Order: sequence, then C-alpha cells, then structure tokens
Amino acid sequence: MKEFVYYSQETPEFPLNESIYIANSTSDIIPEKFIVSNSNNISSEILANEIDFYINNTEDSIAKKIKNIEKLYEINAIRFDMAQDISYSQRVSKEVLLVSTLEQKNEFLKSMVPDEFNLFHVTPEVVKSITGHIGNLSVVVNDNFKDATLNVSQIVWFEQEEIATKQSGTFDPLESSLDDVLATIRTNISNYEYKKFTVYDSNICQYHERREEVCSKCEEVCPTVAIIKIDETKHLEFSQIDCHGCGGCISVCPSGALDYAPQNRESIYLMADFYNGHIPLIIPQKMNIKNLDIKLKENVLPFAIEGEKFLHEGTLLTLLQESGSQLIFYSDFLSKGTKDSISILNHIYQKKYSMDAVIIAMDEKELELALEEVDFVNDSRFKMNELNTRKREIFSTRLKHIVGDDDLGEVQTGEHIHYAKVNVNEANCTLCLVCVGACNVDAITANIDDNTLRINPSICTACGYCEVSCPEANCLTIEQDVIKLNPSWFKEEVLAKDTLFACVECGKEFATTKAVEKIATMMAPIFASDPIKERTLYCCENCKPKIMMKSYMENRSLYNKEGETL
Repeated sequence: MKEFVYYSQETPEFPLNESIYIANSTSDIIPEKFIVSNSNNISSEILANEIDFYINNTEDSIAKKIKNIEKLYEINAIRFDMAQDISYSQRVSKEVLLVSTLEQKNEFLKSMVPDEFNLFHVTPEVVKSITGHIGNLSVVVNDNFKDATLNVSQIVWFEQEEIATKQSGTFDPLESSLDDVLATIRTNISNYEYKKFTVYDSNICQYHERREEVCSKCEEVCPTVAIIKIDETKHLEFSQIDCHGCGGCISVCPSGALDYAPQNRESIYLMADFYNGHIPLIIPQKMNIKNLDIKLKENVLPFAIEGEKFLHEGTLLTLLQESGSQLIFYSDFLSKGTKDSISILNHIYQKKYSMDAVIIAMDEKELELALEEVDFVNDSRFKMNELNTRKREIFSTRLKHIVGDDDLGEVQTGEHIHYAKVNVNEANCTLCLVCVGACNVDAITANIDDNTLRINPSICTACGYCEVSCPEANCLTIEQDVIKLNPSWFKEEVLAKDTLFACVECGKEFATTKAVEKIATMMAPIFASDPIKERTLYCCENCKPKIMMKSYMENRSLYNKEGETL
C-alpha cells in the first residue's frame, strides 16, 4: 500500500515532498489503495479535506506551505496507524417497515421501484415499541387489541416519534428528503458497514460493579441505545452498531475508562507534536470546509477530527501546550463535556495568561473573528510523555506546569466535568482503608512507611464512592466541583495518621491503635465479666485463640471428673 497521494487536475504551483505521489487525473493512479488522499476521487483509507482547505486559504509562505502539507499527511498517517476503529458489516434484508399515513404511503410507493422491498405498512398510532438494530429490528404493534411483532431490517417513519430515534436503521424523510432516504436504505441492503467508536476499560470505570451508582454520565449523554446500564450487575453494555460516533460519552467520562477509537488520547498526543509553532484550528468532520473561502493567517494549521464531541480537558490541554498557542474550535455544536472542558481551561488560562485557551467559532463569521484574535501564548509550551498515562494524570501533570509556584485561586468545575477535594475528620478515622479499596484510580492511597492515609486531589475523579463506602460516621466528606490552583493540589496530602498497636501477648503490630481502641470500646462492656475475653481485644489473630485455649485448659483442672469442684 502506498502512503500519500495528492490529486489535482491542475499541476501544483509549488513542489511537494517526494513522499507524496502527484496525480493530475484518475488515470495516473496506480491500482493500489493509498493511506491518505486529499480527494475522494482517489481510493484511500483517510480522506483529508483539510489539505486542500489549507492550500487554498493559507497565508503561509511557499516554503512553509510545502513543509506543512507534508505535516498534514504525516498527521493523518498517525491517525491511521493509531486508530482502533475496527470495521464490521451487517446483513440487511429487503424487509422494510413504513410508518405513515395513507397519503404518505402512496407518496412512498410512487417513489420506489415496484417490488424492490418487502414492504410492511402501519400507521403511527399502532406502534408500541422498537428494539434491536439495523438488520434486526423488532417492532411491536397493536393489531386489533393484540400485540403483534414485525421483524424488519429498516424502518421509514414520516414525522418520526421519539420511540424510533435511538436505534440504528430508522429514517425520517422529512428530516432530509424521500429520495435521500430511499437511496440510503438501498445502499444499506447491498452493503452496511459500521465501525467501533469506543474503547472501554472496566478496571477504572466509576460505574462497573459498584455497590451504589455514583457515575453513569456516559449513558446519560448517549443520544442512542449504544450504551445501556445493567443495574442488577452494574455493568455497561455497548452496541457499536447503534453508535453515531459523536464521542459525547468520551468527554464526560471522569476516569478515562472510555476512549475514542478513531483518535484516542495517545494519537492526539502524537499528532499534537506536529503543532509546535503552529496555531491549531480544530475542525470536526461534519463541518463542510470544501468550499469555505476564508483567510488562514500565517501559522494557522487545521487539526481535523472525526467526532465533534470527544475532546475533553486533557486532550485540549495537550494541544494547547504542545503548540504553545490558543486553539480555535470550529463547530456548530458543543457537547456537554467539551463545553464544560473549554470553560474550565478558559478560566485557568485567564488566571494565568489573561487570555482564553480555546476560542469557539460556531459559524463562518465567528471563524473570521477568531482567526483575527487567535495567537501564541507566551511561556505556555510544555512537552511531556503521555504514553501509557491515564486521563486525569495527564491533565494533572500539565496543569501543574501552568500553576508552578503560584497560587491562582480556584476554578469551579461544571455540571458534566467534575473535580473534587476529599476531606477526612482525622479524629473519627480508624485507617480501616475501605476508602483506599473503593478508589480505583489511586487518588487515595495508604503509606505503610508512616501509617498514613493520603490523597492526591489532582487525580480524584469526584465519583464519591469513597464517601459512600466509609464505615465511620462524620469521617469522610467531599468538597465537590473545585480545582485549587496552587502547588499543594498536586501533592499527596496526609488525611489521617496513626500508630500501630502491638499485641499485648507477643508484641506483634497488627492494627492501627484507633481501630483496636474502637473495637475494644464497643466490646469491653460485653466482656467485662471475663478478663480473658477482654484481653483478647488487644491481641493479634495468632494470640487470641492461644490465650482462650490456655484459659480453658487451666479452668478445666478446677473440676473433677464428676463435674464437682475439688
């Protein structure tokens, strides 16, 4: 497979790097598939529309333009190499359900080729439920006051109701056109392919197998049935065929248990390295830039992304610091997670650099204004190795660089992106370490060298599971939705400390003093009549049975065989 091809009917006005094959017509193309192409006239794994957009609009010098075009190809090669978006295919039969009025049915029949579909028709009011996905949809309808199930592959529903908006394979002609919908369902029958958009790590998921639900943000923001909670087992189920690939679940996931398969965190990091000395212009795939006529001032370089909702505070800060510049986000829609992330970063950058981190442009006019405003941020560039590093740890390390030795106050986090500060009432803490076991991101840890309970607030996901797990009353609380911009926020803080209690029999240290004293206080009144049992409260697990057995053997000798006292 060849790597790069540049297609244009006109010869470029400037030379391209020798790694890029230049074709002036489709007949020039060798019968191989390329990795990256600037045109959909060429068969390639990745269509990079941003290449022509850059060429046609940039104000960079010819020398810079030549280098930057090569960079855009290399960036897309990384995107291809690092992608985990495996492709799948689904068999789709000719069974189609039409949900419409009789008038709309007649309109549909006139537009379709006779007998091209095995068509079923019902009116909207009889539809009770829809389950499954494209190629395997089950529709329960009311048939003369009895439930009947129709098994179909696709559904065409005029004025589609909410019941049909979450499964794949349902289409509304009034949202586009009847001709568009017919073309789509015909294409699906011949070949329906879908991709894997999410990568999931249950080990750091804040919902997976927990006794109480403390997080399910991904399921809340999912616009389809691609993510489903199984409340009985606290498991998440993923349906890739129903996933739109928007990435909204990625941006709200606190721990990074979810990542975006087409462009994961590591690929963003490797791509960001090419933006040193450039101003990144983030452009989601859905934004039509093919005919966008706008001046890209010097050093502005497009950063193309597939989904519009998956970028979060970690990936955005990576782009900010690797480039040393502000970012422009050109999108007509902001997801809940990305919007909160941008707000957090803008507050931080205003406190440190007196300027926004990310400039949002939702239309062409706003993009023109953003391109005039955007600039490099003095002393903001910071490079770190992110490979094999978790989401919150990346953000913590990068934010620590911004804060330095300053105290910049606090930033309040929002409705969908949460940070927090764990506080412990040391007087009530017995260092039972239940909270340590509850924390699956290692924000709360135990230090065996000095018998302390510690917290690194900068990597806490604010899930609250430690709080609901703590067995002590008035002990552990969480100060929600705050990031403290001072050096201590990034250091392990001692929450509680105790000494180890030595067994009164053998001297072995076996528990914290507070834990032993708490149990002794509870049990002493019950054992008050038996000094031996009371002593066992201060013994290790090995000595408890020994002194109990010794007491029994000594007391048994006080009785004769007939059970009478000697």
